[in-house]
Amino acid sequence: MTTTVAAVSANFTRDLEQNYAVVEHMLDDARARGARLVVFPEASIGGYLSSLGNHGDTVRNRSLPPAVRIDGPEIRRVQELAGDTVVVIGFCELDDDGTTRYNAAVCLDGGQVYGSYRKVHQPLGENMSYAAGDVYRAFDTPVGRVGLQICYDKAFPEAARVLALDGAEIIASLSAWPAARTATAENLQEDRWTYRFNLFDSARALDNQVFWIASNQSGTFGSLRYVANSKVVDPGGNVLATTLLGSGLAVADIDVEGTFRAMRGGMFHLRDRRPDAYAPVTADTHAQGWRELAHA
Repeated sequence: MTTTVAAVSANFTRDLEQNYAVVEHMLDDARARGARLVVFPEASIGGYLSSLGNHGDTVRNRSLPPAVRIDGPEIRRVQELAGDTVVVIGFCELDDDGTTRYNAAVCLDGGQVYGSYRKVHQPLGENMSYAAGDVYRAFDTPVGRVGLQICYDKAFPEAARVLALDGAEIIASLSAWPAARTATAENLQEDRWTYRFNLFDSARALDNQVFWIASNQSGTFGSLRYVANSKVVDPGGNVLATTLLGSGLAVADIDVEGTFRAMRGGMFHLRDRRPDAYAPVTADTHAQGWRELAHA
């Protein structure tokens, strides 16, 4: 049985009405093409940070997105637009304490919130604007068992592996991934950060033999130039559809049960793991050593 899924590439700003208009337009287009699951980028509600870095005026003058609650009117409005389509979307979450902010994502449709996630891995001073999450969990939805990641998380194999071990069949990876800040390629499709973005997507899908749906912002915001390249990747690491640098949708038909049966019937990476040999991966003493080296 096949399911049509879509990854969105679009630009989102501080203007919430603009954001909702883009969400509605993309959903209409995706539904017209049969999509049952649509994955929007990181920070689709309220936009991302206007710059990245951790020095001086860059942090002090950084424009922050509005912080909203999962049970607030902003997310309810997305649910109204979603209807019976399963939607994954990124936003800035306000914690119950009324002050702590998280870079977050939520999976929902018009009648239910299926799961949410707070970004764990923070690049380039992002911790000056957001608190970090600390857990990865998959959850059941009408289109399969889904896990969520945000942007820099894809650089860490452990993050996707934890979700796969929790039964994730589809991992949605939401990003506001920019081009390199120095020596940027004239053609952003050839930029080294674009290369890394695409390589991570295929590698994480193949590592865990899962479907990988990567969404990314497009265009520019503040000092950031996004590389788009939203895509759908199969469990063999093959890109089924991509937007490249453009705005729009990457749409593909996937057969979770059939593909898993064919691919995992022989070499099954999750089954063939050797956790007894991996102790240094999570040992605090090793992690502390690397932290000390990084700051030496």
